[in-house]
Amino acid sequence: MKKTAAKFFFIFFLLISYQLAAQQLSRQQAPWWFSLEQGKLLFRSGEYGDALVAFEEARRVRSAVYSRMEQDFIELLSISEVRRLGDSLELIEKYISDGYQVRAAAALAELYYRVPRAALANSGRRVLSELNRLKDYPEAEYWIGEVYRLDGELAVALKQYEKAYELRSLLETPGFDVEILYKIVDIHRQRQEYPEMEKRALEILERDSLWSGDPEGALRHAMIQNLKNDGFVRFLTIYRYNNPVVERAHRLLGLFYYASGRHYQAQEHLAFAFMIQNTVLIDEVIRKRYDYSFTGLNGLMAELNDRPELLSYMEDVDYYKTIYYFADSLYGAGNTLPARQFWTFLGSRGQAREWRGRAQGQLANPLVSSPAVKVLEIP
Repeated sequence: MKKTAAKFFFIFFLLISYQLAAQQLSRQQAPWWFSLEQGKLLFRSGEYGDALVAFEEARRVRSAVYSRMEQDFIELLSISEVRRLGDSLELIEKYISDGYQVRAAAALAELYYRVPRAALANSGRRVLSELNRLKDYPEAEYWIGEVYRLDGELAVALKQYEKAYELRSLLETPGFDVEILYKIVDIHRQRQEYPEMEKRALEILERDSLWSGDPEGALRHAMIQNLKNDGFVRFLTIYRYNNPVVERAHRLLGLFYYASGRHYQAQEHLAFAFMIQNTVLIDEVIRKRYDYSFTGLNGLMAELNDRPELLSYMEDVDYYKTIYYFADSLYGAGNTLPARQFWTFLGSRGQAREWRGRAQGQLANPLVSSPAVKVLEIP
């Protein structure tokens, strides 16, 4: 009973200490997160110079806050009575509570908010290690990179994105690490550093359980065979995959392998991109009309005429371009039947614009084309 009461008192003491420390901090400077959000508003308003100042201030303030907390805890651990307690965090906590060590208590309260207490393994030294780690601010590093990217300083932007990604364990928004990886991929693409672009895009696909869970390619082979034997209507009847996070990586790699003349690899990645794009469209149509049943791409397109958000999605993912190069890669890999089916679909679609004419050309005189550099010019 006494132990429970003591623990409750310590938690209460931590909360009060944290509030006092936060009030003292707010009188001295704006919180780092406030500077970051202010920087985002400035960035989106086109005031890039002021935004950069705000992002750098966010980084500086966060580092200063945790440096101060680290120093407060070092001073506590330097007290002779505390040194005799060894590395036991439980005993150190009791000393903090009994001695009303407000600044050390505030440091622990902030740390417990950011890091599960169990992860500290009852170690005072681990507290110092975590406080030191928390000095870094990956979100600020990312946004600093955004400013340099828009300023055309791609090398500096790349370093910032890479730093933010290295610090990804500190990110507060789930999935933001993938967004950072995509920015790294895009910088390498713009700088024509294709091996690094490929490496980073494949790193994104490590998050694709359907792809990474098939290291021998058995599923991919079955998908292509199904497409070859039964056509794309049967393909999209059997295979659905709603994972838009990895769609762009598959699309980029498919286009890259096509541009490199690696049609077998290109068709696999473009098959995934095509499958994901159409699954998103089909699922959204079903959400509005539950009795909808997929019978072909022309029927699916008819369902989209009054759905501007889905037409916008098709533009965003280069829907018709994806199908065209998917067809070309299938043809290059010797899969003529599905290639002609896709060209026929594109050739009948006025909305496909450029890709309609190119598909009609392939139907009249099919060949393995020599792709231009613009193959990799994707949104």
